[in-house]
Amino acid sequence: MTENRTNIKNKVSKFHDKYYKHLLLIPLLLLVFCGIYLVSFNSSHGDFIYKDITLTGGTSITIFEQVDLIDLTNSISEQLDGVIIREVSDLVTGKQKAITIETTSDLDSAKEVLESYLGHKLDEKNSSFEFTGSALSQDFFRQLLIAILLAFIFMALVVFLIFRSVVPSFAIVLSAFADIIMTLTVFNILGIQLSTAGIVAFLMLIGYSVDTDILLTNRVLKRHEGSLNSKIYSAFKTGITMNLTSFVAILLALLIVGPLSHTLSIIFIVLAIGLLFDLLNTWITNVSILKWYVIRKENKNEN
Repeated sequence: MTENRTNIKNKVSKFHDKYYKHLLLIPLLLLVFCGIYLVSFNSSHGDFIYKDITLTGGTSITIFEQVDLIDLTNSISEQLDGVIIREVSDLVTGKQKAITIETTSDLDSAKEVLESYLGHKLDEKNSSFEFTGSALSQDFFRQLLIAILLAFIFMALVVFLIFRSVVPSFAIVLSAFADIIMTLTVFNILGIQLSTAGIVAFLMLIGYSVDTDILLTNRVLKRHEGSLNSKIYSAFKTGITMNLTSFVAILLALLIVGPLSHTLSIIFIVLAIGLLFDLLNTWITNVSILKWYVIRKENKNEN
């Protein structure tokens, strides 16, 4: 058993030594595709993501009673702008507990249309109301984007201070950046609207991404015993355990809590998709750049 495992590791090491530069083309081509897609999406939609009312402004009304979603959608979709209706169900029984109606129309118009459909008044006992102005939402969106930009800048500075080298630091930042760009692209392809909670989830994703990248870089550059491939393999075993543990926990949370809260479901979806891309960008993108850097540095020292 041990001999077979050793043979497999040797074969994988030989394959990786020969093709690690070629493997780098996979995430790079994917990143280029995502970049082109987002630019095209922005030019055709006027923005680079689909936004919900927390980022565009609008009205959210939650009604605490059972309503036929299809009939409600057909009845009010032509009377209100940008209508999205979500069901809130009991986790155990699956029974409908409430519905949430989101629209870009103003609160008075939305309330009037819903009261006309339901045949009774909406008040604090049978519903809840929330309205966000477009100017406030757009300003908040700009602040969140600035927060992500500052997170990247400070992350790059901290990483550079730790490793004191441009190439490994660049590889870490590139991997985190790719995670975000690829996740945004998937969101747009699936037509999922991003909320303020989703933007915050991208900040969390930066932390998840950098975690495994720093682990890998630290093992390769600061651990002196063992070959380059053995250090990469050691980091891979630890890192993949971290990634898969986090992914399973997030996936379970999405399945259990997601149906009860749209806000939490968006956070979990961002993290789940981002962690999958992090596997690609850490263990192909970062590993390939780091391996090229170490081998090139060793060859220079020998000469």
